[in-house]
Amino acid sequence: MTLDPQAAKVLALGEAADAPPFEAGTAAEARRAYRASYLALRGALEPVASTQERSFRGPGGAIAMRVHRGYGAPDTAAPALLYLHGGGWVIGDLDSHDDICRWFANAARCVVVCPDYRLAPEHPFPAAIEDAAATLAHLHACADEHGLDAGRIAVAGDSAGGNLAAVLALMARDATVPPLEAQLLLYPNTDARQTADSYRRFANGFGLTSRTMRWFRDQYVRDADDIADWRVSPLLAESLSGAPPAFVLVAGQDILADEGAAYAERLRAAGVPLVLSRRADQIHGFASAGRYIDAARQSVLEAARAWTELRPHAAR
Repeated sequence: MTLDPQAAKVLALGEAADAPPFEAGTAAEARRAYRASYLALRGALEPVASTQERSFRGPGGAIAMRVHRGYGAPDTAAPALLYLHGGGWVIGDLDSHDDICRWFANAARCVVVCPDYRLAPEHPFPAAIEDAAATLAHLHACADEHGLDAGRIAVAGDSAGGNLAAVLALMARDATVPPLEAQLLLYPNTDARQTADSYRRFANGFGLTSRTMRWFRDQYVRDADDIADWRVSPLLAESLSGAPPAFVLVAGQDILADEGAAYAERLRAAGVPLVLSRRADQIHGFASAGRYIDAARQSVLEAARAWTELRPHAAR
């Protein structure tokens, strides 16, 4: 597979920075390093119709959230997208994926809500998914206050955020949280066992390394038993039947490539309406490098279109 020259440039920039890997320090140090890197890589912060900083009471205290209303989104009864940012459950914040959230808001003419969910290791599994579930419940309960249509809420996320989104979608299927119209998963983490062959093929030299991903997982889980819990590894869920319609983006040169493709195949086999996008020449996290990689914004627009295409298949 040929690597996208723009992705190769991003990798070269990372090598030139010669920063220590996240696993060489503490979580706090990783967050500081990540902030410096994402500010240098993220795409343009598109203007949106409005932005609000809100908060509500969650299971572990106040949850801050950023709310973008895209251009063309109606003032009332707007479709909404709950966006769960990536970052290995350890890093990332309301700014790290703000470019992606704004792109979604304008492309889908919707309201995008991004919660600042609790991070590991200070708050290990299941804190992040509890906060995601609480945010979804809040959006349903306060739909009128936020100008949303409670029947048209989807969830999206990238990497570890894609993991949380996939889990939340299965919880919605099981009616343990309010319903979701769709799930939009960008290179999601679906199998914490980390045994897929892509962990060997792309272990080093492609951005996210297998060693860093192992560190992220070990910060998140409480013990080895959590790894097999479907709320950590949704690929291991007994059934995916009845899950919300899905868009799955797989980056071809990513240690998570095989588990993302496997999850999409299980969704398809279970009869879940699916749009699968394969970017064979891309690396993990490329959507967060929009300053250099054109495919970043293009893939978000593709996901937004897929949401519209999948809407007729959503359960009512």
